[in-house]
Amino acid sequence: MGAVGLRKLIRRARSRADYTWFLAAREWPVLVSALGVLLGAITILPSAVGIVLSLLALVLGIVTFVRDLRQLRGRWSAYEFSSIASPFPHQRIPAPAAYPASQYLHFANRGTALVSDEIDRALRERSFTAVVDEQPYALPPLLRATAPHVLPIRARGRLLFNGAVVGMRTDPLPGAGGAPTPIRLHRARFFDVQCSNELCSMRITRRDTGEEFDPRTRLLTDASGRLRTLAAGELADVVGISTLALTTDGHVLLVLQSDRNAASPMLLAPSGSGSLEPRDLKGPGGAVHGALRDSLRAGMERELREETGLPAEALAGTELTGFARWMERGAKPEFFGVTRLSVSSAEVRGTRAKGAELLYSEGVDAVGIDLAALGEELRAGTGVLAADSLPDKIRDVGSLPLLLALRAAALVEAGEAAVEERRP
Repeated sequence: MGAVGLRKLIRRARSRADYTWFLAAREWPVLVSALGVLLGAITILPSAVGIVLSLLALVLGIVTFVRDLRQLRGRWSAYEFSSIASPFPHQRIPAPAAYPASQYLHFANRGTALVSDEIDRALRERSFTAVVDEQPYALPPLLRATAPHVLPIRARGRLLFNGAVVGMRTDPLPGAGGAPTPIRLHRARFFDVQCSNELCSMRITRRDTGEEFDPRTRLLTDASGRLRTLAAGELADVVGISTLALTTDGHVLLVLQSDRNAASPMLLAPSGSGSLEPRDLKGPGGAVHGALRDSLRAGMERELREETGLPAEALAGTELTGFARWMERGAKPEFFGVTRLSVSSAEVRGTRAKGAELLYSEGVDAVGIDLAALGEELRAGTGVLAADSLPDKIRDVGSLPLLLALRAAALVEAGEAAVEERRP
């Protein structure tokens, strides 16, 4: 077995260990009963009194264990889970009133996102501070009860690891004046996301009564029927981060995701795309970043290096370009950026993902695209997928994060080009 094969085997073992521990922690009474049965069997000694007492303890332990197993099976089989194939019902769920000039963008077979150009502008022009909650995120009672049912379904056929991630509990709103509201972040685990945000991709039905539970409306809307703000949410709301790496000759690096990806498998992803992690919240010296953009940049560049294999010295800098909420994934927050490279497309061809990302990446490609031209089409009212300047390859198999990242970058590029034209 080669080194790559050994690493894959270790990753599979770790994934199974994370999965087993998560479920065991929520069904510990069954494990206690099993331990009682085991101890009862072990303590049978060759003495009349000891044998009688041990047999009695063993019988009681077996009865309790069987009862707990039947109850566990009943709880796990009382619900039917099915994937929701229809798009997010954005026509019936208005955006939060606090989001300025927001709109839903729906891309067939990719997903739906809520965007706001004014929020994007505020992210680029204003500095949002970030505060990390001392207490990590904990699933609310309703989601904690469904977690043992949901996780096996989410893990089926996938490699899932319960890694540390960062969630968000404040909306990056521009504000009326003065300094923007500080952004509250919280530490969470990846399985928390699977059992909260990702629950919104499933419909739950009670087998005995036929009662249906649609998480999209029950978990994501407020009393008025509008989409909840992040501040009013109860989900993990892990922060998604995506960046487009631009070479010196105007090419964009794209990553083809493998079928092991939990989101957008087999589609083209941005150059670096993933989730914000606790390590992104600190600078090289260990001090916590005071500005949200510093943490987002760190996370974007980390994902970029992991998924493309580029060295740190090839990255010339990253700027934020936009924000969105991915509706099919529990309206989780997504941030987008552009990373300028100091190398050409010829110098980066043949690069590969590193480490664990080898499981999720099928390769890296460089595609030429005129972002300024795309931005002009978008400003004229043309949709992203209908734009002539969008390469056919991206139109056909571009993921939602890629399309949103290109949209944000193109609007920024077109705006900067217009400013240059007006200069004397």
